[in-house]
Parts: sequence; C-alpha cells; structure tokens
Amino acid sequence: MTTHLPSPDRSTHRLSSSRRPFTRRALALLVSTCLAATVAAAAPAAAAAPAAAAPLPADGPGVGTPWVVTLGDSYISGEAGRWAGASNSDSDRADALGPTAYFDNAGGTGETIPRCHRASSAEAYIGGGVEGLNLACSGATTATSTGSNFKPGIDFYEGSAGKGQARMLQEAAATRNVRMVVVSIGGNDFEFASVVQSCVVNFLTSPTWWKNYCHDDSSVRANFTPSNVAAVRARVVGALDNVATAMSNAGYDTGQWTLVVQTYPSPVPNGSGIRYSESGYTRQSTGGCGLWNQDADWANSTVLPTINGALLGAAADVGLPNVRTLDMTHAFDGKRLCERGVGLYEEIGLPSWQSAGAVDRTEWVNQIRTVSTIGDSPYYVQESLHPSYWGQLAMRNCLRQVWNAGSPRSGSCTVGNLGAAKLTPSGEPSMVLGPLE
Repeated sequence: MTTHLPSPDRSTHRLSSSRRPFTRRALALLVSTCLAATVAAAAPAAAAAPAAAAPLPADGPGVGTPWVVTLGDSYISGEAGRWAGASNSDSDRADALGPTAYFDNAGGTGETIPRCHRASSAEAYIGGGVEGLNLACSGATTATSTGSNFKPGIDFYEGSAGKGQARMLQEAAATRNVRMVVVSIGGNDFEFASVVQSCVVNFLTSPTWWKNYCHDDSSVRANFTPSNVAAVRARVVGALDNVATAMSNAGYDTGQWTLVVQTYPSPVPNGSGIRYSESGYTRQSTGGCGLWNQDADWANSTVLPTINGALLGAAADVGLPNVRTLDMTHAFDGKRLCERGVGLYEEIGLPSWQSAGAVDRTEWVNQIRTVSTIGDSPYYVQESLHPSYWGQLAMRNCLRQVWNAGSPRSGSCTVGNLGAAKLTPSGEPSMVLGPLE
C-alpha cells in the first residue's frame, strides 16, 4: 500500500469523526491490512534475540551446537513483536523493543530483507544451549513473490532479488547442526489479509440496524471453497516437501532432524467476548477490532479451522516419519484482541508494559490499524492482527516445550494460569503444552 491519506492523529488507528465520512472505496484503501509482568525487570532479558553464534567449520548434519530454524510467514517471523499491549494515548507505553525491533542483519543495523519483520522477540530463539535462525518473512506465501516487496516463499528460488526460504535453509543447514525446522505457512495463500480488510470495511460502512457481514461476501467465501482449500493444502505439501529436500541436499537423513508444522492462533474472541459494543465505532476507533459479532464468530468457527485443517492435512500428506505438530489454535484465548478481561493501558490503569502484571492484563494481539498510522507514526499497517511482544514470547515458550530437550513432541499450547498469567524467569508468559487436539 503506497497511498498516503491525511490523518489528524498518526499515532493511532482511530478515525477522527463519529460519522461515516469515507466512501467504501476510500475505506478499502484505508483499512488495508497485511497479514499479527510480574517483575518488570525480567521482561527485557527475553526481548533481545541472542546473537547467533557463527557455526564452527566442522559443524554440519549431526555435528555441533543444535539449531532451530523457523520458516514461513508473519505469524512466525515476529511481525508486531515490537509492541507489548497497546495504548491509544502514547505508543511509548507499549514499545518493548523500540525502532530496531526488526533489525536482523549481521550488524544489527537493518533488515536482511525489507519488511520481513523478523523480530528479536520471535519464537526461533528458544535458548538453553540451542541456537536460533529465523528465515520466515512477513507476507510470504508458499511460493516466492518478486513484486514491489520481495517475499521469499518456501522454495528454491534464486535471483537478483534474493533466495527462497528452502534454498536459504539448505545453505544454512550445510554448516549447522539443524535439529528442528518449524514451518508456519498458508495464511497468505488463503488471502487472509484481504478477508480481514473486507470484514473491517463492511463493519465501518454499514449501520447496526442493517449489518453488512463479510462472511457471506462472494469474494471472501471464494477463499474457503473445497477446491481452493484443496489447492492451498497441496501448495503447503509442496512447501513441506521442499523443506525435506533442502535438508536431504544438505546431507541429513530423517533421523537427524524434526519437521514441526505450526498452526495459527485465534486472534479475536467470538462476538460475545468482545468488550466493546457493536453499536457506534468504538470497536475500531478505540479497540482496533472492527468486526461484527457474526463475522468474529465465523472467523473462529470456519476460517481458522479451515486454514489450520489444511496445514494439519498437509502435515499428514507429506508422509515423513519425522513430522510433529504444534497447535496454536487456543494459545491466546483470554488475551486476544478486544477480549474481555484485558485492555489498553489507559483502560486497565497501568503506566506501561514494564508494570507488574502487564502480561496478564494487556492483549497479546496487535490492533488492526489503517494507513493513517504510517508516515511519522512508529506503527506499520502490516503489524495488524499479529501476535505482539507477549504473544511472540508465548509462542517461544510453547516451542521450547515442543523441543523437549532435543526429543521433539507434538502438542497443543494454551495460556498457563489463565486469569493470572505469569512470566517465567526468562521473561516469557508461562504456557502449557497439552495433548494434540
């Protein structure tokens, strides 16, 4: 999105009028989205990704320090991992990582690939003697895209713009002891960003007494037809096959590494669990969750199960003996965007993300923002509806449990001590890895 629209407030996503001052066309541009502490002193220690140790010359398949590599899209790259909760009055209150949050090049001076947003809070860095390498990229699909912003897919592309994630994995694994590869991909193949855009535009352009839902729009429903679901599932199988090929080409047999297929978390509660009324504009102007109740219900009952079902099906279809599954479906339940029981800093009466109890009382999913937040604002539109700082660290805690001291296992992850979420000594939300649902 390159259209810059004027805004009286560039620091938040809020619309400036209580009326509906925009046409549907203007709102479609405006709402474009990209697919998302008990002791304050403990949290900063978990924020920074440890500097990756240079592999020793003798390191390689089965030899040397173990590595975890993450591949996929924004939900595993670390998109929105800068922000711990949200505030409409002062972005500094939620700014856990600062403007260098996505700097991942060797010198820490910028991004290796612009707008991949590989946050230092991303889940790849589980620590404990295990090195992490994050090759995921916000906006990626299963196949590489060389448009205005290069987006490496999980393939072997190589060109002037860059390399595909499978090729990057193959090259990295040749000189590292890669023990676990974690893949989260498919959401963008289902056009998730355009679905969110349609839902928010419909919310903002229809009155309470004549709601225009997105779940019955033909353009939205087309993404979830049986034929399209089957097509995306097949593309995910191809991506997983590429991962296996990359590891084989790097000299690994299936007994030397584990492939973990990770599903997506629910980012918003059902309509009845949203703390803002359907009437008026508070859901979007304050909460950043402009969805009608029925559309929020449909997102949880249809969209998420369909996308995650395609991933789980692909994990089975690929037919590898070393596949595990990390189900994130309910990982943020109780801490989702606009959910009852959590709130903005000004709503819950805490001064900042470093305040004791912030992890339990703030949201773990970033607000849906608009192009009015770009320019001199610290926010990116593409951060919308992604796991924020707490969410990223929660997923890291889940992944460490999947690693299981080097004997990877499957499981479903949920918030530990729900209603009184706590931080571990390393500064992450305490999570529970239960049986795979």
